[in-house]
Amino acid sequence: MLRTITALLAALALIAIAGCDGGSDSETTITAPDVPDVPGGADSADVEVIRGWVDALRGGDVEAASDFFAIPSTAENGPVVMELDTRAAVVRFNRSLPCGAKLVRAEDTGDFTTATFRLTERPGPGVCGPGTGELAETAFKIEDGKIVDWRRQELGTPNAEGHAV
Repeated sequence: MLRTITALLAALALIAIAGCDGGSDSETTITAPDVPDVPGGADSADVEVIRGWVDALRGGDVEAASDFFAIPSTAENGPVVMELDTRAAVVRFNRSLPCGAKLVRAEDTGDFTTATFRLTERPGPGVCGPGTGELAETAFKIEDGKIVDWRRQELGTPNAEGHAV
């Protein structure tokens, strides 16, 4: 929310500056700040974090993907809940994910943002195999620009907040 307000204030400042161009006859075009092109209506700051994480992971940069996690944080991948209380634990978790993914949708679901991904292969130790091309969902809790809670969701089941995904 704070990033959205900051972006709006920056856009308004640009409009004010553009109005002080000394009376030039040149035409000034003002565009809105970048808005993620992901459907679902999720908070743009959350989408930015999720997209940064998944793009780094898909590119095989586990270290960069790990930078998007707070320490400590929690990851729930199926029945396994991991307390990620060190940088090494965060890196191990990200390295353990066999697939890359492309973000295709993100929705606000209470305290979480539920993201839908299309799975891809990625450089690294894992092999996505038959999952490649399939959809997957993850619920993210993001605070101060960092992932504090990562929960794999089963398609069509309620997430941590009770919303169907």
